[in-house]
Amino acid sequence: MSALDGQIALVTGSTRGIGAAIAAEFARRGAAVAVHGRDQAAADSAAAAIIRDGGKALAVTGDVTDFGQVESVRRQIEDAWGPVGILVANAGGSFTPPAPLEQIPEDGWRATVDGNLLATFLTLKSFLPGMKERRGGTIITIGSAAGRRADPRSPIPYAAAKAGIALLTQDLAAQAGPFGIRVNCIAPETILTEGNRSRIPAEVQASLADWHPLKRLGTPQDVATAAAFLASGDAAWITGVIIDVAGGAVLV
Repeated sequence: MSALDGQIALVTGSTRGIGAAIAAEFARRGAAVAVHGRDQAAADSAAAAIIRDGGKALAVTGDVTDFGQVESVRRQIEDAWGPVGILVANAGGSFTPPAPLEQIPEDGWRATVDGNLLATFLTLKSFLPGMKERRGGTIITIGSAAGRRADPRSPIPYAAAKAGIALLTQDLAAQAGPFGIRVNCIAPETILTEGNRSRIPAEVQASLADWHPLKRLGTPQDVATAAAFLASGDAAWITGVIIDVAGGAVLV
């Protein structure tokens, strides 16, 4: 029996990058995985890739900054398979470039905070009541090294939102623990997603890798493996922690 056999999982923002790697790893370990995104074609493609590899997947779509759409996603999964037992609130991103604080546009701030912190809050708000009723569940949020240590080069809205997600995770772990629900956060450093590989020049990648004690950059699979551990029974006594998947770059 695989570690996640019989589990139903949702990974938000899982049509590419870290989310896609987590969804694929969960499926390899036996979970039925709802692949989520805003674009139906992208979600269908990601789900089809899992199915081709022998996994069980369902494509769902919705804007996670809109509670009504998050509720629709939840109902789509419940109607197809039943209630979600493993929730990964992964959807997010940095939606305004790094800049001195006074130069950050208000719309860029709001887009980034809403796309990360609000999206995570609404996702948890939708799925938590059912987990409490069933007295069990596992929630994983996705933070960032940017929210774990100060750096003048950080994109401040993104760092602030991710720091908020880390504290939200710990507060919820304290609230939800008596209901048998575990809540943990993964905080990655620079991850070589498809987008980062094409966006970051090779010489910059080498310089960034050298800054990490392990002398390489992370991969989506590094994050996926950590998520699979947290979702499994092997982590049954772990809640309220922030795991820095950071190659030693964040030592707190």
